[in-house]
Amino acid sequence: MSRTAADAPVGPVPVAPAEAPASRRRWWILVVIGIAQLMVVLDATIVNIALPSAQQDLGFTDGDRQWVVTAYALAFGSLLLLGGRIADLFGRRITFLTGLVGFAAASALGGAAGSFEVLIAARALQGVFGALLAPAALSLLTTTFTDARERARAFGVYGAIAGAGGAIGLLLGGVLTETLDWRWTLYVNLVFAVAAFVGGAILLQRTARDRSATLDVPGTLLVSTGLFAVVYGFSNAESHDWGHVATWGCLLVGAGLLAAFTWWQTRAAHPLLPLRVLLDRNRGASFLAVLISGAGMFGVFLFLTYYLQASLFYTPIETGLAFLPMVAGLMITATLSTGVLVPRFGPRPVVPLGMGVAAAGLVWMTGLDLGSGYAVHVMPPLVITGLGMGLVMAPAMSLATSGVAAEDAGVASATVNTMQQIGGSIGTALLNTLAASAATDYLAGKDPRDPAVMAQAQLESYATSYWWSAAFFAAGLVVSALLYRRGRVAEDPDAAPVIHM
Repeated sequence: MSRTAADAPVGPVPVAPAEAPASRRRWWILVVIGIAQLMVVLDATIVNIALPSAQQDLGFTDGDRQWVVTAYALAFGSLLLLGGRIADLFGRRITFLTGLVGFAAASALGGAAGSFEVLIAARALQGVFGALLAPAALSLLTTTFTDARERARAFGVYGAIAGAGGAIGLLLGGVLTETLDWRWTLYVNLVFAVAAFVGGAILLQRTARDRSATLDVPGTLLVSTGLFAVVYGFSNAESHDWGHVATWGCLLVGAGLLAAFTWWQTRAAHPLLPLRVLLDRNRGASFLAVLISGAGMFGVFLFLTYYLQASLFYTPIETGLAFLPMVAGLMITATLSTGVLVPRFGPRPVVPLGMGVAAAGLVWMTGLDLGSGYAVHVMPPLVITGLGMGLVMAPAMSLATSGVAAEDAGVASATVNTMQQIGGSIGTALLNTLAASAATDYLAGKDPRDPAVMAQAQLESYATSYWWSAAFFAAGLVVSALLYRRGRVAEDPDAAPVIHM
């Protein structure tokens, strides 16, 4: 029997104690989601440091080495939207737990791999189950935290994990490779997966499946093959060149398939990615901010890692430790931006400010040379860049899923992850190509056998990558300043999405 608030008993059973356990439950759910997200983000970089050891152990060539990274990126990037819609159709809890089990099993297979082929298959399977896990985790976060202030704090933590996970992966990968074995960069996922699975099984509630909804099979085929072609094309640009048919051909095919997918979504009865998810102005700006910052971040993680190890001769562990001040700066501004700045001022001044600060930090890095010291020369621009990225990542991820209807939470979350993955692929391909060209131009007319000349050529390539990464963030400043709406964002998670053209 229902009763009104006036009929509620006063004294022995007040309302506040009844809500406290629910509040604590939400924060424990955040811990579970954070562990799962950290595992997925770590995997993008933790294996990189272990590649030389794995190559020596399994005997694969330098040309094959890229596939250890690319196999994961291809499966993950091409299947994210499908994973997001599966979470919407079959339930976020079951999708989340299935993703954890599958990711752990694939990691165990990769750690025990006795051949290159088994390792590649395991990395591809990690990508498949990561594509289930990542959007389910973000959509669970979106639907769990319905209070505006709590949601801001939760997304501050989530954004910090998403932005800092790459740096933490470098540190953890270095520690595991140096102290144990390269295989532990894969086995360590079992620890994260078991912890997240136990917590998820206890804390997450079952959600009813919408049996009237069906999967958009044509849309799934179009977007999955289109994203596969795009990621594969950019991967080929890194290993071949832009004029190779495997590069531009795949990019053209991918663009055509994605265009066909967009057209089909306007006609499908049950679209895989309803266009209402994309057409909100703040949400669209956030998707672009994630895409651009994903491309720009590689100038920090990838080339600064090369610089620290190849030019300053840091060990893998020292390299990982060198990134920790950046992680601290990113976590501070990620929490501050979602908890204080965006609620007070709106996203329009905050996200462009973060883009500008990150760009300034990267421009500062262009002055690094062979005599640069860590405390005076390396750490300050690294911290500045981290502060800027925190102002971008957490607000953009929060606003990209804000106001989305519950039935679209999974696919909206998948779109965020897709943008970050495609941005990373673009950044890796472009920056590697530009850096290699800068080194080649510097060596023209010089003796490449001279160690000093080669060292300077490396510095030229790193500086070029920092300049272009800064250009990405500068473009993000302009785009986010133009697209975000003025004023504060009204948080109403239960409201249907509003279409703004």
